[in-house]
Amino acid sequence: MKITHLLASLSLTAALTFSNAADVAAQDSDKVFYKATIDIGITVANVEKSAAFYADVLGLKEVKGFDVSAEKATSLGLTDHQPANIRVFVLDDSKGATTARIKLMAFPKAPGVKPDQKFIHSTISISYLTMFVEDLDLAVERLKKANVKLLGETPVDLGGGRFLAAVQDPDGNFIELIGPSKK
Repeated sequence: MKITHLLASLSLTAALTFSNAADVAAQDSDKVFYKATIDIGITVANVEKSAAFYADVLGLKEVKGFDVSAEKATSLGLTDHQPANIRVFVLDDSKGATTARIKLMAFPKAPGVKPDQKFIHSTISISYLTMFVEDLDLAVERLKKANVKLLGETPVDLGGGRFLAAVQDPDGNFIELIGPSKK
């Protein structure tokens, strides 16, 4: 399954920080960001299980990840002295193709609390990821083969030759897959 595009809300763990918004507005160029990529950080209960889901079931490619020491994560205000091993997944690893990267991380010594994810509106947070696929039928076959339950009455016809299937990842995060039916 080739995934062609990913739309997502800002990451729970990623932040873009500017020391002074007026300085940014006063720049000679309209360019604010030096990189056309948004990283979406997802804290998961089991990084191996989630990595398998994003790679084997959804078809994302794993690229080089990184580690953040407990000291560095603490100094950044992100953890209470917990180290982080970040596994990174992209839609396409060719140069310039990636517009979003999903970064999975788990904290076995501080597992966190799972939010209410019964419905998309149950918790105030990033609610879902939308991925646009080349062939929704192939995507659904992969989901079913991996025993991933489709939500509601999906796939549904969105019109214009596009269909939507909704699922949840191993931690309950909502994912929409949108694409044409090739059948």
